[in-house]
This record gives sequence, structure tokens and C-alpha cells, in this order.
Amino acid sequence: MPLLLRISAQDWAEGGWQLEDPVELSRMAKPLGVDLIDCSSGGAVAHAHIQVGPGYQTPFSDRIRNAAGIMTGAVGMITEPQQADDIIREGKADIVLLARAFLRGPYWPYRAAKALSFKSDVLPVQYQRAE
Repeated sequence: MPLLLRISAQDWAEGGWQLEDPVELSRMAKPLGVDLIDCSSGGAVAHAHIQVGPGYQTPFSDRIRNAAGIMTGAVGMITEPQQADDIIREGKADIVLLARAFLRGPYWPYRAAKALSFKSDVLPVQYQRAE
């Protein structure tokens, strides 16, 4: 089974965890058997000023993936199918991990597939009838 390590790639606080720190951690984790770094950020320091916006944590995934040579997952306000597709196609992450988007819309994968004109033979019959 794959081993994923979720990290906070930045504290968003002066003197705290900065991007080169998780790059080094990821370099050390890879030979220990970690397959993928789930790149989150913030939430560990109460006084942090997080710069939230669409895909705001994707640059962490991109940097760690390329600098540490390990697969990464992008998270953080990834809400639109095209946005997720672009992250993967541009090589900024190996996977997009969604949480709140699924809570808001449990059929997000189906909506995304339709928006991106993805055709699949494995779509459940119940979904095919729902179109």
C-alpha cells in the first residue's frame, strides 16, 4: 500500500516553518518509504496570517515535487474541475486531494468528468440515467 505523509509546508508565521524545510523533510522521507507528500499548510500557529485564495497551497506541492523528487498531492481551495486538471497537466502535483469540495458536492467527480468531457466505461449505470 502507498504511504502518504501529510505535512504543513509553511506556517505562515515569521520564524516558522518555511518552504525549504519541508523540501528537506521530503528528501529524508522518500528513502524511508514515503511515496507521496500531501502538501497542506498553516493551522499550527494561532497568530499566522494565511494568504488564502484559489489553489493557494499548490505552489508548495509544485516546489516539493520538483526539488525533492517525490510525488505530491495538492490541496487548498481547489474547487473547479479545470483548476484540478490544470494542476495535474502542468506537473504541479501528482494528485489533487479534495475535502470541502466533496462535502459541498459529493458528486464532484461526476461533475468534473462531465465538465472536462471525460468519457468512461466505468461510470455507474445509476449516474448514466441521471444525466
